[in-house]
Amino acid sequence: MAADASNPLKGIMMKVSSVVVFVAMQACIKSAGPDIPAGQITFFRSAFAVVPIILYLGYLGQLRGVMKTSSPFGHLRRGMLGIMSMGFGFYGLVNLPLPDAIAIGYSMPLLAVVFAAIFLKEPVRLYRWTAVMVGMIGVVIISWPKLTLFQDGGVPSQQALGAAAVLTSSFLAGFAMIQTRLLVRTEKTATIVMYFSLSGAVFSLLSLPFGWNNLSASEMAFLIAAGFCGGVGQILLTEAYRNADVSTVAPFEYTSIVLGIVIAYILFSDVPTVETLIGTTITVSAGIFIIYREHQLGLERKAARKASPPGG
Repeated sequence: MAADASNPLKGIMMKVSSVVVFVAMQACIKSAGPDIPAGQITFFRSAFAVVPIILYLGYLGQLRGVMKTSSPFGHLRRGMLGIMSMGFGFYGLVNLPLPDAIAIGYSMPLLAVVFAAIFLKEPVRLYRWTAVMVGMIGVVIISWPKLTLFQDGGVPSQQALGAAAVLTSSFLAGFAMIQTRLLVRTEKTATIVMYFSLSGAVFSLLSLPFGWNNLSASEMAFLIAAGFCGGVGQILLTEAYRNADVSTVAPFEYTSIVLGIVIAYILFSDVPTVETLIGTTITVSAGIFIIYREHQLGLERKAARKASPPGG
Protein backbone atom coordinates (compact mmCIF):
# COMPACT_ATOMS: atom_id res chain seq x y z
CA MET A 1 0.00 0.00 0.00
CA ALA A 2 1.45 3.32 -0.96
CA ALA A 3 2.11 5.66 1.89
CA ASP A 4 0.22 8.91 2.12
CA ALA A 5 3.35 10.38 3.74
CA SER A 6 0.97 12.88 5.35
CA ASN A 7 1.66 12.19 9.00
CA PRO A 8 5.21 10.94 9.64
CA LEU A 9 4.88 11.20 13.43
CA LYS A 10 1.80 8.99 13.39
CA GLY A 11 3.61 6.58 11.07
CA ILE A 12 6.54 6.32 13.48
CA MET A 13 4.21 5.80 16.45
CA MET A 14 2.39 3.03 14.56
CA LYS A 15 5.68 1.37 13.60
CA VAL A 16 6.98 1.40 17.18
CA SER A 17 3.61 0.08 18.35
CA SER A 18 3.85 -2.75 15.82
CA VAL A 19 7.34 -3.60 17.11
CA VAL A 20 6.01 -3.74 20.68
CA VAL A 21 3.14 -6.02 19.65
CA PHE A 22 5.35 -8.34 17.56
CA VAL A 23 7.86 -8.67 20.43
CA ALA A 24 4.91 -9.42 22.72
CA MET A 25 3.90 -12.12 20.22
CA GLN A 26 7.38 -13.64 20.41
CA ALA A 27 7.30 -13.48 24.21
CA CYS A 28 3.93 -15.29 24.22
CA ILE A 29 5.34 -18.05 22.02
CA LYS A 30 8.38 -18.49 24.27
CA SER A 31 6.13 -18.45 27.35
CA ALA A 32 4.02 -21.26 25.89
CA GLY A 33 7.05 -23.53 26.27
CA PRO A 34 9.79 -25.17 24.18
CA ASP A 35 8.04 -28.47 23.48
CA ILE A 36 5.18 -27.33 21.23
CA PRO A 37 5.68 -28.35 17.56
CA ALA A 38 6.45 -25.48 15.19
CA GLY A 39 3.51 -26.40 12.93
CA GLN A 40 1.11 -26.13 15.86
CA ILE A 41 2.50 -22.70 16.75
CA THR A 42 2.17 -21.44 13.18
CA PHE A 43 -1.46 -22.63 13.08
CA PHE A 44 -2.43 -20.58 16.12
CA ARG A 45 -0.36 -17.63 14.88
CA SER A 46 -2.09 -17.65 11.49
CA ALA A 47 -5.63 -18.70 12.42
CA PHE A 48 -6.17 -16.27 15.28
CA ALA A 49 -4.50 -13.41 13.40
CA VAL A 50 -7.48 -13.53 11.04
CA VAL A 51 -9.86 -12.24 13.74
CA PRO A 52 -8.39 -8.73 14.23
CA ILE A 53 -7.62 -8.50 10.50
CA ILE A 54 -11.28 -9.17 9.57
CA LEU A 55 -12.45 -6.62 12.15
CA TYR A 56 -9.98 -4.08 10.77
CA LEU A 57 -10.96 -4.63 7.14
CA GLY A 58 -14.63 -4.45 8.13
CA TYR A 59 -14.00 -1.13 9.86
CA LEU A 60 -12.32 0.18 6.68
CA GLY A 61 -15.11 -1.19 4.52
CA GLN A 62 -12.64 -3.37 2.58
CA LEU A 63 -14.12 -6.81 3.24
CA ARG A 64 -16.17 -6.84 0.05
CA GLY A 65 -14.15 -8.51 -2.66
CA VAL A 66 -11.16 -9.11 -0.37
CA MET A 67 -10.77 -12.68 -1.67
CA LYS A 68 -10.92 -11.66 -5.33
CA THR A 69 -7.53 -12.24 -6.92
CA SER A 70 -5.87 -12.47 -10.30
CA SER A 71 -2.92 -14.42 -8.90
CA PRO A 72 -4.07 -17.45 -6.86
CA PHE A 73 -0.82 -19.34 -7.42
CA GLY A 74 1.16 -16.27 -6.40
CA HIS A 75 -0.68 -16.27 -3.07
CA LEU A 76 -0.09 -20.01 -2.80
CA ARG A 77 3.67 -19.55 -3.23
CA ARG A 78 3.65 -16.63 -0.80
CA GLY A 79 1.77 -18.72 1.75
CA MET A 80 4.08 -21.72 1.45
CA LEU A 81 7.25 -19.65 1.75
CA GLY A 82 5.81 -17.55 4.55
CA ILE A 83 4.61 -20.44 6.67
CA MET A 84 7.89 -22.35 6.22
CA SER A 85 9.79 -19.24 7.26
CA MET A 86 7.48 -18.79 10.24
CA GLY A 87 7.89 -22.41 11.31
CA PHE A 88 11.68 -22.29 11.25
CA GLY A 89 11.61 -18.91 12.98
CA PHE A 90 9.38 -20.15 15.79
CA TYR A 91 11.54 -23.24 16.27
CA GLY A 92 14.56 -20.97 16.62
CA LEU A 93 12.66 -18.64 18.92
CA VAL A 94 11.83 -21.31 21.48
CA ASN A 95 15.40 -22.66 21.45
CA LEU A 96 17.31 -19.38 21.64
CA PRO A 97 17.37 -16.43 24.02
CA LEU A 98 14.88 -13.86 22.73
CA PRO A 99 17.50 -11.14 21.93
CA ASP A 100 19.58 -13.62 19.91
CA ALA A 101 16.57 -14.79 17.90
CA ILE A 102 15.60 -11.18 17.12
CA ALA A 103 19.15 -10.17 16.22
CA ILE A 104 19.82 -13.13 13.91
CA GLY A 105 16.47 -12.39 12.26
CA TYR A 106 17.90 -9.03 11.19
CA SER A 107 19.68 -10.91 8.41
CA MET A 108 16.38 -10.98 6.46
CA PRO A 109 16.49 -7.32 5.25
CA LEU A 110 20.09 -7.89 4.17
CA LEU A 111 19.17 -11.03 2.24
CA ALA A 112 16.25 -9.14 0.72
CA VAL A 113 18.70 -6.75 -0.97
CA VAL A 114 20.60 -9.70 -2.46
CA PHE A 115 17.44 -11.48 -3.65
CA ALA A 116 15.99 -8.28 -5.14
CA ALA A 117 19.17 -7.83 -7.17
CA ILE A 118 19.21 -11.44 -8.36
CA PHE A 119 15.53 -12.18 -8.98
CA LEU A 120 13.95 -8.77 -9.56
CA LYS A 121 17.00 -7.34 -11.36
CA GLU A 122 16.92 -4.28 -9.11
CA PRO A 123 20.11 -2.21 -9.38
CA VAL A 124 22.29 -2.50 -6.27
CA ARG A 125 25.38 -0.34 -6.15
CA LEU A 126 28.64 -0.79 -4.27
CA TYR A 127 27.47 1.09 -1.15
CA ARG A 128 24.60 -1.30 -0.50
CA TRP A 129 26.62 -4.42 -1.36
CA THR A 130 29.24 -3.27 1.16
CA ALA A 131 26.56 -2.66 3.80
CA VAL A 132 25.09 -6.12 3.18
CA MET A 133 28.50 -7.78 3.61
CA VAL A 134 29.22 -5.80 6.80
CA GLY A 135 25.76 -6.64 8.15
CA MET A 136 26.23 -10.34 7.49
CA ILE A 137 29.51 -10.22 9.41
CA GLY A 138 27.45 -8.98 12.34
CA VAL A 139 25.03 -11.88 11.92
CA VAL A 140 27.94 -14.34 11.86
CA ILE A 141 29.35 -12.82 15.08
CA ILE A 142 25.97 -13.35 16.78
CA SER A 143 25.27 -16.84 15.47
CA TRP A 144 28.71 -18.44 15.27
CA PRO A 145 29.03 -19.22 19.02
CA LYS A 146 25.63 -20.93 18.80
CA LEU A 147 26.34 -22.82 15.58
CA THR A 148 29.58 -24.25 16.97
CA LEU A 149 27.94 -25.60 20.13
CA PHE A 150 27.87 -29.40 20.21
CA GLN A 151 26.73 -31.89 22.78
CA ASP A 152 28.47 -35.16 23.59
CA GLY A 153 28.92 -37.27 20.50
CA GLY A 154 29.05 -34.30 18.17
CA VAL A 155 25.28 -33.77 18.18
CA PRO A 156 24.32 -30.11 17.68
CA SER A 157 22.88 -28.42 20.76
CA GLN A 158 19.38 -26.94 20.83
CA GLN A 159 20.87 -23.46 20.53
CA ALA A 160 22.89 -24.52 17.48
CA LEU A 161 19.75 -25.89 15.85
CA GLY A 162 17.86 -22.77 16.90
CA ALA A 163 20.40 -20.42 15.31
CA ALA A 164 20.41 -22.47 12.10
CA ALA A 165 16.60 -22.41 12.09
CA VAL A 166 16.43 -18.60 12.40
CA LEU A 167 18.95 -18.21 9.59
CA THR A 168 16.88 -20.59 7.45
CA SER A 169 13.78 -18.60 8.37
CA SER A 170 15.44 -15.37 7.21
CA PHE A 171 16.47 -17.02 3.94
CA LEU A 172 12.91 -18.19 3.25
CA ALA A 173 11.48 -14.82 4.33
CA GLY A 174 13.69 -13.18 1.73
CA PHE A 175 12.08 -15.32 -0.98
CA ALA A 176 8.64 -14.57 0.50
CA MET A 177 9.44 -10.88 0.24
CA ILE A 178 10.24 -11.30 -3.46
CA GLN A 179 6.88 -12.99 -3.97
CA THR A 180 5.13 -10.20 -2.08
CA ARG A 181 6.85 -7.59 -4.23
CA LEU A 182 5.46 -9.38 -7.28
CA LEU A 183 1.96 -9.60 -5.80
CA VAL A 184 1.67 -5.91 -4.90
CA ARG A 185 1.84 -5.07 -8.60
CA THR A 186 -1.68 -6.47 -9.11
CA GLU A 187 -3.13 -7.26 -5.67
CA LYS A 188 -4.58 -5.13 -2.87
CA THR A 189 -2.81 -5.11 0.49
CA ALA A 190 -5.97 -6.46 2.18
CA THR A 191 -6.08 -9.38 -0.25
CA ILE A 192 -2.43 -10.27 0.33
CA VAL A 193 -2.80 -10.13 4.12
CA MET A 194 -5.99 -12.20 4.15
CA TYR A 195 -4.70 -14.90 1.81
CA PHE A 196 -1.47 -15.18 3.78
CA SER A 197 -3.24 -15.64 7.12
CA LEU A 198 -5.71 -18.20 5.74
CA SER A 199 -3.15 -20.14 3.71
CA GLY A 200 -0.80 -20.14 6.70
CA ALA A 201 -3.47 -21.78 8.86
CA VAL A 202 -4.26 -24.37 6.17
CA PHE A 203 -0.61 -25.24 5.47
CA SER A 204 0.03 -25.55 9.21
CA LEU A 205 -2.64 -28.26 9.41
CA LEU A 206 -0.45 -30.43 7.16
CA SER A 207 1.85 -30.92 10.16
CA LEU A 208 -0.98 -32.41 12.23
CA PRO A 209 -0.17 -36.06 11.31
CA PHE A 210 3.38 -35.55 12.62
CA GLY A 211 2.02 -34.99 16.11
CA TRP A 212 0.54 -32.01 17.90
CA ASN A 213 0.54 -31.65 21.67
CA ASN A 214 -2.48 -31.71 23.94
CA LEU A 215 -2.21 -28.14 25.17
CA SER A 216 -2.82 -26.99 28.69
CA ALA A 217 -5.10 -23.99 29.25
CA SER A 218 -2.11 -21.69 29.75
CA GLU A 219 -0.30 -22.94 26.64
CA MET A 220 -3.41 -22.45 24.52
CA ALA A 221 -3.97 -18.98 25.99
CA PHE A 222 -0.41 -17.94 25.14
CA LEU A 223 -0.69 -19.24 21.56
CA ILE A 224 -4.08 -17.59 20.99
CA ALA A 225 -2.65 -14.34 22.36
CA ALA A 226 0.31 -14.73 19.99
CA GLY A 227 -2.09 -15.06 17.06
CA PHE A 228 -4.04 -11.96 18.05
CA CYS A 229 -0.78 -10.05 18.52
CA GLY A 230 0.36 -11.14 15.06
CA GLY A 231 -2.84 -9.82 13.48
CA VAL A 232 -2.77 -6.54 15.42
CA GLY A 233 0.92 -6.09 14.61
CA GLN A 234 0.17 -6.49 10.90
CA ILE A 235 -2.58 -3.86 11.14
CA LEU A 236 -0.31 -1.40 12.93
CA LEU A 237 2.44 -2.01 10.37
CA THR A 238 0.01 -1.33 7.52
CA GLU A 239 -1.08 1.92 9.19
CA ALA A 240 2.56 2.92 9.69
CA TYR A 241 3.30 2.66 5.96
CA ARG A 242 0.00 4.36 5.15
CA ASN A 243 1.09 7.46 7.06
CA ALA A 244 4.83 7.70 6.37
CA ASP A 245 7.50 6.72 3.86
CA VAL A 246 9.29 3.41 4.30
CA SER A 247 12.61 5.19 4.83
CA THR A 248 11.06 7.19 7.69
CA VAL A 249 9.65 4.32 9.72
CA ALA A 250 11.85 1.32 8.81
CA PRO A 251 14.78 2.22 11.14
CA PHE A 252 12.43 1.94 14.12
CA GLU A 253 12.27 -1.83 13.48
CA TYR A 254 15.55 -1.99 15.35
CA THR A 255 13.91 -0.85 18.59
CA SER A 256 12.84 -4.49 18.85
CA ILE A 257 16.29 -5.54 20.04
CA VAL A 258 16.17 -3.13 23.00
CA LEU A 259 12.66 -4.22 23.90
CA GLY A 260 13.61 -7.86 23.40
CA ILE A 261 16.59 -7.57 25.77
CA VAL A 262 14.41 -5.97 28.47
CA ILE A 263 11.59 -8.51 28.16
CA ALA A 264 14.00 -11.45 27.96
CA TYR A 265 15.74 -10.31 31.16
CA ILE A 266 12.48 -9.74 33.07
CA LEU A 267 10.57 -12.82 31.94
CA PHE A 268 13.24 -15.40 31.11
CA SER A 269 16.38 -14.13 32.93
CA ASP A 270 18.22 -14.06 29.60
CA VAL A 271 21.28 -11.81 29.52
CA PRO A 272 22.69 -10.94 26.06
CA THR A 273 26.26 -12.06 25.42
CA VAL A 274 29.05 -9.73 24.34
CA GLU A 275 28.98 -11.38 20.89
CA THR A 276 25.25 -10.65 20.59
CA LEU A 277 25.71 -6.98 21.50
CA ILE A 278 28.67 -6.48 19.13
CA GLY A 279 27.08 -8.37 16.25
CA THR A 280 23.76 -6.61 16.71
CA THR A 281 25.43 -3.20 16.65
CA ILE A 282 27.17 -4.06 13.37
CA THR A 283 24.05 -5.53 11.75
CA VAL A 284 21.76 -2.69 12.85
CA SER A 285 24.25 -0.11 11.59
CA ALA A 286 24.39 -1.82 8.20
CA GLY A 287 20.60 -2.06 8.04
CA ILE A 288 20.12 1.61 8.86
CA PHE A 289 22.72 2.55 6.24
CA ILE A 290 20.84 0.56 3.60
CA ILE A 291 17.60 2.33 4.56
CA TYR A 292 19.37 5.72 4.42
CA ARG A 293 20.86 4.85 1.03
CA GLU A 294 17.44 3.82 -0.30
CA HIS A 295 16.06 7.16 0.89
CA GLN A 296 18.84 9.12 -0.82
CA LEU A 297 18.36 7.21 -4.08
CA GLY A 298 14.63 7.86 -3.87
CA LEU A 299 15.27 11.59 -3.54
CA GLU A 300 17.66 11.48 -6.51
CA ARG A 301 15.10 9.66 -8.68
CA LYS A 302 12.39 12.14 -7.68
CA ALA A 303 14.67 15.09 -8.54
CA ALA A 304 15.56 13.48 -11.89
CA ARG A 305 11.86 13.03 -12.76
CA LYS A 306 11.17 16.68 -11.96
CA ALA A 307 14.15 17.82 -14.03
CA SER A 308 13.27 15.76 -17.12
CA PRO A 309 11.12 17.57 -19.73
CA PRO A 310 7.52 16.35 -20.29
CA GLY A 311 7.47 13.48 -22.76
CA GLY A 312 11.27 13.24 -22.56
